[in-house]
Parts: sequence; C-alpha cells; structure tokens
Amino acid sequence: QVQLVESGGGLVQAGGSLRLSCAASGRTSNIGTMAWFRQAPGKERESVATITWSSSRTYYADSVKGRFTISRDNMKNMVYLQMNSLKPEDTAEYYCAADSGRELLRLLRTRDIDYWGKGTLVTVSS
Repeated sequence: QVQLVESGGGLVQAGGSLRLSCAASGRTSNIGTMAWFRQAPGKERESVATITWSSSRTYYADSVKGRFTISRDNMKNMVYLQMNSLKPEDTAEYYCAADSGRELLRLLRTRDIDYWGKGTLVTVSS
C-alpha cells in the first residue's frame, strides 16, 4: 500500500502562486507514475499534471500548460505542483494520486489510479 498526503493549499488572489506538496509513504517502490488531479464543486475530477516516477517525464492538461509545473524528489518521496498565474477557474480540491506498476507515458486518467490522497483545497479569488 501507498499513502499520499497533500499540503500547501489555501486562498490566493488571481495572478498569484501556490506550491502544493505530496508526501508518499509505504511501498513507494510500487509507484510507476504520479499525478495531480482537481475537482471543482459540481464538476468531475480532472487530470492536471503527471510525472513518471523514475524518468521524470511530465505531461499537462491544456488548461494549465505554461502555468503549472510538476516535479518530484525521489529521495524524499515527494511530488510538487508549482502553480503560477492562478485564475479563479483553478479553484478546486487538488488530489495527489499514483498508479502502481510501470510508468505510463501520458496524462493519467482517474481509472489509472491505484492510490489517492485526501486532497487540499485551493481557492483563487478574483
């Protein structure tokens, strides 16, 4: 089993920045790929960014390209999401997620996920 714990959410004005962190623990050797998803009220959960655990290849949703950066620190078992130029439409609960097994070389989908964190809330005011 893998446990994921997010931190770093909060309230920020439009145009501002936040950095989310995700701490992975347990059988982290199982992890193939990690990702950030988000879910706004009344909407489906959507994939935001993906990073492969070993090779650090990254993939982004079109809505965040050029503004968000996903990174990881394997020594610390941490994954980060740097969010710049935030917009009110970025307001959502953000979830860290991981799949087990081999690396998936694309943006992860919800059906790919084996492990979920509990989420951290990001609110962007206009």
